[in-house]
Amino acid sequence: MSTVSLPKMEWLRALLEGQTPAAELLQQNPEAQQRFGYFHTLREICQQPTTWRQTAARMRPQASAMQACTREIRSLLLTGSGSSEYAGDCVRATLQKELQAAAQTLGGGAILTHGSAGLPPGRPGLMVSLARSGDSPESVGALSYILKAEPAIRHLVLTCNAAGRLATAFSGDSRVTVITLDNATNDQSLVMTSSFTNLVLAARFLGLARDPQGYEKICERAADIAQKIIAQHFQVLAQTANAPFQRMVVLGSGPNFGAARETALKMLEMTAGRVATLCETYLGLRHGPMSYIHPNCLVVAFLSSDPTLRAYEFDLLQEINRKGLGLLKVIVGENIPPTLLREEDIALECAGLEQLGDENAPILHVLIGQLLGFFRCLREELQPDSPSQTGVISRVVQSFTLHTPS
Repeated sequence: MSTVSLPKMEWLRALLEGQTPAAELLQQNPEAQQRFGYFHTLREICQQPTTWRQTAARMRPQASAMQACTREIRSLLLTGSGSSEYAGDCVRATLQKELQAAAQTLGGGAILTHGSAGLPPGRPGLMVSLARSGDSPESVGALSYILKAEPAIRHLVLTCNAAGRLATAFSGDSRVTVITLDNATNDQSLVMTSSFTNLVLAARFLGLARDPQGYEKICERAADIAQKIIAQHFQVLAQTANAPFQRMVVLGSGPNFGAARETALKMLEMTAGRVATLCETYLGLRHGPMSYIHPNCLVVAFLSSDPTLRAYEFDLLQEINRKGLGLLKVIVGENIPPTLLREEDIALECAGLEQLGDENAPILHVLIGQLLGFFRCLREELQPDSPSQTGVISRVVQSFTLHTPS
């Protein structure tokens, strides 16, 4: 398999040749796309298959550096803020198994408020800082604090912005390794889309650095599936986003719970809070959160490829059916049993998910969440590139005072 980076606009040519519904939006002249406010966001969503291949090619030469970072570590901390934290959630359990090190995901804010108290035990350790811009206050503050407080912890920075403070401020420290992704992943939209999935893929390489060829095959397979999702499910996701729901609950197990967290956040951000969202595990939903599923609620269910997990997931979805909960369900997976579907429900079949496995599926589930959020944003007559009309949230969190943990 070739590792040569694909031309920047190959993804666009593929869409135009296939004449998908996405192509109709992208064929609008740039002025019209900017007027409707989706110029950046739709491109950043649709470019993901291409950028995943580029990230695979970019990470392969970093195999030795990644192995050096993880050599003999006893603990692994994945940190970021907002979506970047959820990116860590998507790989934490898988990396714990592959690296045989206690792994934890912790928001940068939690490090600022509680210092070392929440860090996983065991030294030497590795802290992986994930960031799109690398300019949020938590990113630099958390890394600066841990460098001083925990000398036995090494650091790996994975960022989409080579000019960001996280990438540049620690260049003279031998304990910090910085890897930047292609600038195309440094999303210009308010919301993270291609930056999120590429950070997940970059972090995923930590567990596969000794098998770079296998890693590239995973990225290639995921990119192929993503292209089919965009070609085959684009229109149905647009139609689903127009349904009269005012709430959304997203369900996921294991690594797919990270995808559920990010999907819920995407809908919340892109509708400026007009659609309230909740994410839960399948088993956790029964313990109170099921009361959230009102008649105006969309249920998005990411199915596992593991037979035991699927059995639990099927039971829960059938319980939702028996109780008549929600407006409709969108079930995402491969070989979705028709018995899980009510008349109004939607099955999004994604051939190849089972072969890819749960440890590599979150980026595909998140892609579906991104498209749902994008189309709902348009329905709400908001602009996907900047849906927060009053500036409540911004692309990079504004500066605030950092207080040193006691």
